[in-house]
Formats: sequence, structure tokens, C-alpha cells
Amino acid sequence: MKNNLPKYVLGVDGGNTKTDYFLFDLDGKHIDSIRRGTCSHEALRDSFPGTKRVMTEHLNELFQRNNITVDDIAGAAFGLAGADVISQKIELNKVISEIGFKNFQLENDGILGVKAGSATGYGVCSINGTGTVVVGVNEENEFLQVGGVGYISGDEAGGAFLVRRTFQAVYDSLYRMGDETTLKNRIFELYQISENKYFLDKIVELTEKRLIDRTTVIKLLFKEAASGDKVAVGILEQAGTCMGLAVAGCINNLNFKGVVPIVLAGSVWVKATTDHMLNAFKNVIKKHVNKECNYIMLNAAPASGAVVWALEIANGAMPSDDLRNEILSTVEEVQKNLPTT
Repeated sequence: MKNNLPKYVLGVDGGNTKTDYFLFDLDGKHIDSIRRGTCSHEALRDSFPGTKRVMTEHLNELFQRNNITVDDIAGAAFGLAGADVISQKIELNKVISEIGFKNFQLENDGILGVKAGSATGYGVCSINGTGTVVVGVNEENEFLQVGGVGYISGDEAGGAFLVRRTFQAVYDSLYRMGDETTLKNRIFELYQISENKYFLDKIVELTEKRLIDRTTVIKLLFKEAASGDKVAVGILEQAGTCMGLAVAGCINNLNFKGVVPIVLAGSVWVKATTDHMLNAFKNVIKKHVNKECNYIMLNAAPASGAVVWALEIANGAMPSDDLRNEILSTVEEVQKNLPTT
């Protein structure tokens, strides 16, 4: 006779290009996982119904090959790109409920950084990748997102912003009375631009053809800042200040009781080669937050935060440190064997 008690947890990391689904048991043992395309309503032609359609298809595949149903899931955690404002979260919660989940939570995928990086399960995560967003959860399990919507929420950070500001700085130095910058020579060398008059044409052409490699430009920006170029330093400090204000606002609105873990995640944070951005970030937080803060550079996969969070939802408490570390390690190894998208 089958035991009808739910015995599994599900962690979902849903980005704009791919979605990772992790199935674990209640003891923290990995059972199965799949990586499929995006389930984001922002990337699908049929929006929220598309999210339901795609997620149902993916979950049916995962559940059927493990001979389980949604009723066997004791707790599920969904970190989804595009869950930015209240109306979006209402629709996405409706989708997940209609699929059949009962004990679950859903937030912007930025929250996975907190769950993966903070041993307490609460704190604030500053994501600085292609874009930027700040997501926090306090000791009372209250969530808040600051930024992540674009110019409306003042998102002057992230890889796309840094690349744009680098090109703008070169253009300013040529035609808008901007300060001289070594970024000009480096960009001209990178794209083989021979004269000032060809700069704009070349950048527009490369942008339209999607031939701008952001990582290369960002590395160049950090290198010139490390060499003392004031314009490059200013760009990084601008980004750090912007993110620091978002984190400070998140912390103060959530009214944390004790030490606040601040998790730094995303390729721009993790791969930064100078401290100009980080120092500006910390200085702004120190100015506006009257609490002790603990800074943590996230080295674990954000998806591991979804599994940790799912166990927290199922059991009503964070996993032990040993189990949490085991989950982080397991997810990292499993992801190495998941297909690229």
C-alpha cells in the first residue's frame, strides 16, 4: 500500500533563457533534475498561460520518469525571472496553484542568492549580472524587491549599463566636452577604429549586429580603472552607489532585527578585478544603514538556493549547516552535467 505522505521537495530556478528543476527528498538527497528552456512569461509569446503550458510540460516529464505526482511534493520553491511587481506575482502564484502545488513560495529569482549564500536563510542579495536587482527577506519571512525593472526603478548598474556607459564616456570625450579617458584608446584598439569620426558608426554597426561582447568591454573598463583612469573609476563608482542605495533601502524597509547578511551575486560582482565599485557600494550602505552588515560573495549556484528554500518551506526551518553545504555541493556537481541552452 502506497504511503500518501509527500516525501519530496522541488527547487526551481527560472531565468530568461533556461529553467533548472531540482527534485530532492526530505532528507536532502538528490533524486533527479532537468534543464529546459525558459518558463518566463516575459519571454513567451503567450505570457502567463505560456508559463503554465511550459512549466506543466517540464514538470510532467520530471515527475513521470520518477513515478510521482505533484501531490508527492511537500514543499516547492520558485525563483522566477519576471516576478518583479505585485501583479506579476499574483498571476504566477495563480499559475503554480493551478498546476497543483499547495505548499510553495514564489519570488523573483534574485532571492535564490539569499537562500544559497546566507546560512540563516534571510538577508539581502545584490545581483549584478547583465542587469541588476536587489531582493531581500527578513527574519519574519517578509520579502522585498528593489529595482530590476529598468530605468523606472533607477537600475544604473549591471553589465549592460557598464558597457553603455563605457561607450558614452568615449563619445563624451570626443564630442560632448567630456573628460579625457584612456577608454578611448582601448576601445579604438579593440574595434580597430582609425579616426574619431568613425567611432559612432562602428559602435552602432556592431550593436545592430549584436557583435558587442559585453564581457570583453567590462574587463577593459575594470582594467582602465585599476590603472587610475578617473572616468573609468567614476563609472564603476556610479554603479556601486546605485546598487548600494537599493540595498540600503531594502534593508531599512524590511526592518531587520540583527546582523544583515548581504550576498553579492552575478558575473560582474564575482569577476570584478578592482574594488572601486565595491567600496562605493559599501560606503553608501554604511552611510544609510544603522546595522552591522556581513558581506558574502556568492560562489554557490543560485539554483542550490531553490532547493534549500524548498526544504525550509517543507520543514518550517532552514536545513542544518551540514545539510545546506551538502546541497550546495550536490547542485554544483549536478549542474555540470546538465545540457547548455
